[in-house]
Amino acid sequence: MSSSVTPMLAAFTTQQKFGFAVVVILTLGWAAYIVTHLKKEGTPPPGAEMELAPNRKPYFDDDALEGHRLDRALLGGLVLMVIVAVGLPLYWAREPSRQEGAVRGFANRAAGRGLVLFQPSGSPIPEGNIGHFGCGGCHGTEGQGGTTNFVMPDPLDATKPPRIVKWAVPALNTVLLRYSPEEVTKILVYGRANTPMPAWGVKGGGPMNDQQIEDLVAYLQSIQLDPAEVRKASLAEFGTDGAKLFDGFCSRCHTLGWSIGEPGTPGGGAFGPNLRNGETVSQFPDKKTHVAFITEGAEYAKPYGLRGVGGDEGGGMPGFGKMLTKEQIEAIVEYERQL
Repeated sequence: MSSSVTPMLAAFTTQQKFGFAVVVILTLGWAAYIVTHLKKEGTPPPGAEMELAPNRKPYFDDDALEGHRLDRALLGGLVLMVIVAVGLPLYWAREPSRQEGAVRGFANRAAGRGLVLFQPSGSPIPEGNIGHFGCGGCHGTEGQGGTTNFVMPDPLDATKPPRIVKWAVPALNTVLLRYSPEEVTKILVYGRANTPMPAWGVKGGGPMNDQQIEDLVAYLQSIQLDPAEVRKASLAEFGTDGAKLFDGFCSRCHTLGWSIGEPGTPGGGAFGPNLRNGETVSQFPDKKTHVAFITEGAEYAKPYGLRGVGGDEGGGMPGFGKMLTKEQIEAIVEYERQL
């Protein structure tokens, strides 16, 4: 029999064996309790213990209760009341900062994980992290932008062999000055077709889960430049020259070939629509509305201009209000309206 039980026990997990052992011990203990408490000859009848029960013993008289014992009890109550009266407000006083610290700590830990994900392939991997996805290889190790090779087919002639071009990759240390975190998340998840930016999220067919995407966005938030410094730098580099500002901030999307160093007609349209031949004025008859659109960008399902509606493609028209001064945006508007 023992030979048949041994293989059966071996089939159980450690947790199951431990559970069986507990059941056996409890069963044996209960059986032992019943056996030892069976009625024997000479056992006092039920209720006899009431004669000796502790709650039937006389307690202290009034003099004893209202003397030093009462004083000690009152003193103890006073001490506890002071602790509550002082400690509770002190706890409440630091609660907002504690919550802020918890949120900040959570964000910092997420950004730390995002930093590891962002680093170029081949960088050292800290213990406990999954590894790198190589964002810094294209966008720069600090998100300052860079270039990357891109195999680009001819969009007009599929029979032509694709060619390798150098693609100007945008900076990410200002991306959240242009887009909302939700828009950046969508770009990361689904990528951008016909550019070197692939889909990184699982929903878009990429390798990153939702948590990793959130960590990456948290890291990008941690490296964003100060808007005042960005506006100051743009003034120093471009001034209020509409043509230069358009080339530096708008041509990436609105001028075909700009990203590969082969710019075509300025404002002729590429990822963004054509702005030439009166198209801009037709969309924005009111100059004030045009300025507001460039300042704030497009919002999903929100109408703009005469017939425009923000789409759900992710990474549509960004807002430049945090990167450019009002005078610079007005200069861009004047330039676009005369194209």
